Amino acid sequence: MLRSVELKTFVPARDFSLSQDFYQAMGFKRGWGDEQLTYFSHGDHCAFLLQNFYVKEQAENFVMHLLVEDVDAWWQQIQAARLEERFGTRLIAPQDQPWGMREFIVFDPSGVLWRIAQNI
Repeated sequence: MLRSVELKTFVPARDFSLSQDFYQAMGFKRGWGDEQLTYFSHGDHCAFLLQNFYVKEQAENFVMHLLVEDVDAWWQQIQAARLEERFGTRLIAPQDQPWGMREFIVFDPSGVLWRIAQNI
């Protein structure tokens, strides 16, 4: 039987250094990195690779979905990090969605959209 271990995506970055700072401020832990890639994680089951690569159309159509246990606690952490002020990004406050999730939206400095949600 074939077994999977982990699935990661490569997230584009227009300004690689700025995006690294952004994701650390957002609460992700920076792991291995070089001039082209940086590994970010949160907890045991959430990871992605930030890449020093940017195509506007790709980045602005890139969506990440992070399922969390307590979306309101995440929202408070994001607010405390002052991402809009520090990085010129945009946030949309938590809302209950008809598909049974409460979620908020964060746009990263490259235009990547993050939907951070919990099941309700």
